[in-house]
Amino acid sequence: MDLVGACRAFVSVSEYGGFTDGAAAAGMSQSVASRRVAALEERFGERLFERTSRRAVLTPFGRDMLTAAAQLVQAAGVLLEEAEAVKHKPWRLAVPATCTPAALARLVAEARGHGVRLDVRTAGPARRKELLHAHQVRAALLAVPSGEASWAVPLGLAGVRDTGMRRIHVETLRLGRAAHGPARRIWIQPEDDVPHIRDPLTRLRDAVGLRPAQVVTAPDLTAATAEVLCSEDLLLCSRAQADELALTWRPIGELTPIRGYALTVAADGNPLPVEARLGDAVALCLGADDLAGGGTAA
Repeated sequence: MDLVGACRAFVSVSEYGGFTDGAAAAGMSQSVASRRVAALEERFGERLFERTSRRAVLTPFGRDMLTAAAQLVQAAGVLLEEAEAVKHKPWRLAVPATCTPAALARLVAEARGHGVRLDVRTAGPARRKELLHAHQVRAALLAVPSGEASWAVPLGLAGVRDTGMRRIHVETLRLGRAAHGPARRIWIQPEDDVPHIRDPLTRLRDAVGLRPAQVVTAPDLTAATAEVLCSEDLLLCSRAQADELALTWRPIGELTPIRGYALTVAADGNPLPVEARLGDAVALCLGADDLAGGGTAA
């Protein structure tokens, strides 16, 4: 028996004093309302109405049951409204701050085409993890080593001047004894201040004899880019970022750092709306070469 539907018929018939008007108000036919009330009476083992040709009058038992039945109908309505609201609740996703507004707008628009309402939050690697653990987002694109990644973004070095070289070898930044002027630096932006990117580059710095201050972590991308624009310094970045900043990008000769990303979902979340339906759009936002997570960091 549909208990909620039967109670809805019961409440509506009692309110309108008859099955014809009560059924119409409840959005059902008179015959359906009659069957539902009869099923409810059979379940209770007592009559709810005294029926006449024109009226339906509550019995004493019916009067006693009316309040509880009305509460059930109201609670069911609230439940249905909540379910509808949850279905249309935005899917809150934490993404890297390196994603451009244009790319994020395309991601949100494409998500709507798949019936998913995205609410994107940009943040750095550590902050994205915090947002996920605090359940302030339903999922986050976390920075992971390339072997664990769903999206891979190869990194290289970008500068103002095009040297014509196919690759930039970090060892060429080493200052000789007779060198004049400041040492050229490599700027690491906050998105790449993670062990699987920062540590191999730091080890390479030491191995080829660069000074410690020649590999620097910047407070933000703007500060790092400003340093590069007014010097011979280089920015560790993706090819897509270099194009956006109008810098000349080249791979690193000694290693290939990889920004790896994996979609990590909160305990009560479901990754399918993003990973299965929007993987290509996410790749575009990240500047990823592919979805394979290929490539390794030296």
